[in-house]
Order: sequence, then C-alpha cells, then structure tokens
Amino acid sequence: MKNIKRFTASAFMLLAIATATAQKSATTTVDYNQIPAKSAPITETDLKRWSHLDLVKDTIPGMSVDKAYRELLKKKKSTKVIVGVIDSGVDIEHEDLQSIIWTNLKEIPGNNIDDDKNGYVDDVHGWNFLGDATNETYEFVRILKKNDDGSELYKKAKAEFDSKYAQAIMGKQQADFIMSSHKAIAEYLKKPDYTLEEVTAITPISQQLGQAKQVMMSVLAQTGPDFLTEITAFQNQVEDMVNFNLNKDFDGRKIVGDDPENWNSRNYGNNNVIGPDKKHALHGTHVSGIIAQIRNNSKGGDGVADNVSILPIRAVPNGDEYDKDIALAIRYAVDNGAKVINGSFGKSFSPHKEWVYDAIKYAAQKDVLIVFGSGNDGKNIDLPENRSFPNDSENGTTEIASNVLNVGALAPNYNSELIANFSNYGKQNVDIFAPGVEIYATVPNNEYKFEDGTSMASPNAAGIAALVRSYYPKLSAQQVKQIIMDSGIPLTKAVNFGEEESQSFAQASKSGKMINAYNALLMAEKISKK
Repeated sequence: MKNIKRFTASAFMLLAIATATAQKSATTTVDYNQIPAKSAPITETDLKRWSHLDLVKDTIPGMSVDKAYRELLKKKKSTKVIVGVIDSGVDIEHEDLQSIIWTNLKEIPGNNIDDDKNGYVDDVHGWNFLGDATNETYEFVRILKKNDDGSELYKKAKAEFDSKYAQAIMGKQQADFIMSSHKAIAEYLKKPDYTLEEVTAITPISQQLGQAKQVMMSVLAQTGPDFLTEITAFQNQVEDMVNFNLNKDFDGRKIVGDDPENWNSRNYGNNNVIGPDKKHALHGTHVSGIIAQIRNNSKGGDGVADNVSILPIRAVPNGDEYDKDIALAIRYAVDNGAKVINGSFGKSFSPHKEWVYDAIKYAAQKDVLIVFGSGNDGKNIDLPENRSFPNDSENGTTEIASNVLNVGALAPNYNSELIANFSNYGKQNVDIFAPGVEIYATVPNNEYKFEDGTSMASPNAAGIAALVRSYYPKLSAQQVKQIIMDSGIPLTKAVNFGEEESQSFAQASKSGKMINAYNALLMAEKISKK
C-alpha cells in the first residue's frame, strides 16, 4: 500500500496527541518461540539493516539475508532476474539504483519511434501509464461522481466517503492546531528548531503559549528531533486528502488524456518513469531500493537481491490507482521479461477487478510471481467488509491463480508488538509476514530514508523471491511462492494484531510464519535437486 494513501502511524499518533491536549522453519529444530526479546535498544547501525539480520544470532526478527549471503551464496553463480516495480515512479538516476535499472535493448533511445512495436514509444527504461498526472481521487469518490444508481456499491462508497471525509477534516483541524502550536513556540524561542528540554523550560506568559507548550512537549516526546518533518508531512497528507483524494470536483485523469473505462484504449502515457517531479517518486524509489539497492557499497542500505534489474512502471498516483493502469502494468512487466513483480498499492473498491484478475492469470501463464502488500488498515481482510484490492481471490476464499504472494508487515520488536499495528492480516488472504517498519532505503536525489508500511514488507518478500529465482532459475513461480511460505519461521507465540490482542502469531496468516531468506534458499536447493 502506498503510505501516502492513508494516515500513517505517525499521523495517527500526532492526531491523538493534539486531540488529547485540546480536550485536556521447516529446515531447523530451533524453537523460535523461546528466543527472548532483545533487551537492549537496537543500535542505529542495526536498525538500518534490521530486516537483513538473523533472529537467533541478533535477537532481531529479520530475514537472515546476511546469513544467507555469508553461508550459502558465496561461491554460487546466479542468473539476472528482472523485477517489475509497479509504483509511483522510480528515480532511475539515484546513485544506488542507476546501475541496476532495466534497459530495453530493442528500443533506440530518443528517436520517437516504437522500435519494438509494443505500442509504447521509446520505452527504454519502462513505462509511465500516468503521464504527467500525480494526484488522484479515491476509487469510492469516482463511484460517487457517477451519481446515485441505488446500488449497494454506491451505498457502500457513500458510507466510506462520509467516514473518510470526516476523518480528513478532523485531521486537517488537528494538523493546523499542531502547526499553530509549533509556530507559537518557534516565535517565543526565536528559532524554528528546538528541543524538548527547551520547550519544557518555557514559563508560559499566556494561556495560548501554555497550551502550545503542552502540545509540543507531547509531539517532541513522541517524534524526537525530526518533529518538524513529521508534522509537516502530516499536514501535507491531510491537505492532499481534502484537496485531491476526497474532492469530488477534482479530475486527476484529465491530464492523462485516457478513458480509464475503455479497456481497448491502451497506448497512453509516456516513457518518463520518474514522473513529472522526483519528489513524487519517493515511494517507488524506496521500494526499488529495498529489493535491489547495491549491496556492500557503503552507501545507504543494502538490497535483498544482488543480481536483478529493476523494471520501473509508473501506475500508482497520490490517491487510488485505476484498475486499467494496474492490469496493463502487470502485462507490460510480463511481456518485458519480469519474473517477479512487486505491487505496493491497494484500495477498497475495484470496479474493473476482472481486468486485474485476467492480468494476474496472464502472469501465471508466463511463470511470473506477483507480490502484493496486504494493506495498512490494521484489519482482518478475510472478512468481506474488509476486502482489499488487488487480490487473487474473486470470492475471497478461492485463489484464481497460484502466483500471488500477499505479505503483512513486521516490526523489529520480537515481543507482542511483532506485527506492525497498521498491518492487515488474515488466515485466508495473507500468506506470510516480512519486515515493514523502519526500513531504510533509497529515496529521490541520492538520499535514503526510513519508511513504514506493508509497502515495505512486500518488496522485502519480492527481494527474496528474486534471490531464489536468481540462484535457482529452474524453479517455477508457484514453487517459489510455496518455498517462501513453507520455509518461513513458524511462530505460535502470542502477539497483537489489528483489533485482536494476545492471539497466536500463527492465526495472522495462511502460513503462520515470518519470511526467511536463509531457509528459503536451503529449501530451494533441496527441491531443485529432486
């Protein structure tokens, strides 16, 4: 799920602060359930790569990626794997990505000719189905714009809109309240940046300053020195929701020039896979880095897979993606050789889900594994009212194909908070869990950043899928999916997830496991020899 689509954990935390103030394996015999939680705080160095660490060695619930490279892959040869990244755009000029970006050798750059005759002119490094568009409405807003037809779909969309709009308005009010408090403190201290200690030492000279002090003390206690970044991001997020995502009068598709209801019109967009503004490519750049940022180069973090090409496909706006764009993006990735596709996006309504299902089946026929994030609503997506799209089950129970892996998010805490509090879960519709909190990876303009979301868990899993397919290329997409699920670390320990508290970890997903690269490679080796 694209994090900017829904309130982030930090945004909810800031909202709560303001409101409260205003109101005044299959391959081991280790019993992982008995491993104690890490007692000391995670160091900054370990946090930047915690998803690659090992539970037994480091007492951090990572994927044992470093262990796999150290003990299993040193002398092994690999085959390059193309990984399709369907997202918001990718900064293909990033220092840690530019050398692993896919290049279409059948195209002559810049000649304005469709050399490979695939319908996409000069698609040298992928395709951008959004053209110059960046912002979009939510799908339920588009349903409402078609007028009331008395259907259950319309009624559900209207209820969703009413709920989300009320939440957004409250969020905007609280964001403005927090920002106003910040400005009052900044004016009093005569500087824009300040510490918790400095705010605590303030002797209020007015009721307004006293209230601002209480608000910012709470904010600083939760966010630390990056408080201004956090509250600015929160403010931008809620403003986007009000101005674009929930605005019935906004038409984000107009600039694309395509009719999203017409499946037969397919050749639209452009070849600028970064997008019109690099800052909007943050999400896709981060996802790409998780999968494949260069390992061991002393820059930023390390990718999971070491011999891949990232194929960028821009199809996810700031808002809900269109079914048509996603279906065509999957097909584009498949037709250009991707063996793994990552989809860190999702929505609650999918009017043309059959187009996406057909694309998934097409990928299955071509032996391509698709990895989706489970979503960031903290809900049980086995329940019909909580269904999230895209998925691989038309009726919520029976899979349409065997090539889709749905991934929930883990936090770096090996205790009851192991499952990220925002992660969706489901014994039927979530396959496995992977690290998705505080994941350090590439962002535009040669920078790096921590990000949270099932958006981050999905590429961690996609990276392992690419790793397995790279070193064991004869294994099918279906086999790789099953290996990933079967080889994960099994847990029965009690954890919190969604509205459920102290439930067995095994009940949160179909496999009941945490993904593990080391175990997956061991199992792949065994199966490949049969």
